[in-house]
Amino acid sequence: MNDKKLYLALFILALAAPAVLYPVFLMKVLCFALFACAFNLLLGFAGLLSFGHAAFLGTGGYVTGYLMINAGLTPELGILAGTLAAGLLGAVYGKLAVRREGIYFAMVTLALAQLAFFFYLQAPFTGGEDGLQGVPRGELFGFIDLSNNLAMYYFVLAIFVFGFWLIRRTVHSPFGQVLKAIRENEPRAISLGYNVNDYKWLAFVISSALAGLAGSTKTLVFQLASLNDVHWHLSGEVVLMTLVGGMGTLLGPLVGAGAIVTIQNYLSGGELGNYIHIILGAIFVVCVLAFRSGIVGQFQKMLKQNF
Repeated sequence: MNDKKLYLALFILALAAPAVLYPVFLMKVLCFALFACAFNLLLGFAGLLSFGHAAFLGTGGYVTGYLMINAGLTPELGILAGTLAAGLLGAVYGKLAVRREGIYFAMVTLALAQLAFFFYLQAPFTGGEDGLQGVPRGELFGFIDLSNNLAMYYFVLAIFVFGFWLIRRTVHSPFGQVLKAIRENEPRAISLGYNVNDYKWLAFVISSALAGLAGSTKTLVFQLASLNDVHWHLSGEVVLMTLVGGMGTLLGPLVGAGAIVTIQNYLSGGELGNYIHIILGAIFVVCVLAFRSGIVGQFQKMLKQNF
């Protein structure tokens, strides 16, 4: 099965999924899948490990929530504003972070994300620890009522498809090929005349904007923007989603996000609810030690070996 047929089959399954599964759960999976795909563009294809990507998810959510409540923006304009805000923050953070490499890059992104966390904790317009509650979903284009979960689901699906398409186009473009070259051998890319910092910065901005898009969409789905969206725990979870699904693969983050969100959703209501983070940590360790290519990566290896 070629890629186009596979994507078409997945799209058809996504269209039919609300008939089988709860739409709000599916929307949560899609939001985190877009977040993980955005993160994977940076880690899997540019080789940059960010420990602060929750800052962009949360920024998109807070900006969208505030403008929807106080400015009465329509959903499409609110999401656009949140995405733009996250992209601008990513442009600033990226300029500071891409000057460093390896663990130093990761630590800079973590420090900058913590600055964002404490800003949203103290800022008067964010609601502090209570967050922004009661964010209206509104009417899409003035006539589609998003308070209906089914209508909201297909809107979220359309946003995910757009984000995924943009990432795929980026990866397969000449720009994406340069990113892969930087990931594999940065000194050689420099010797070929590429300004690697500019390429890494642009990848950081695109990834940040798409993370903000995921955060804006999540805020509309749950009608809430909270500190959990900018906490460093969430930055760690998106790393886990990417590694479990398959770093450097297009479908890996989608599979990883689905797996992690399903595990969290299943365990949160049971006796193991207090041990979710321990269980996720154990999954991370097993993933790193046993199958470093992730679920999709291992499946692709198996197909190559047997066919």
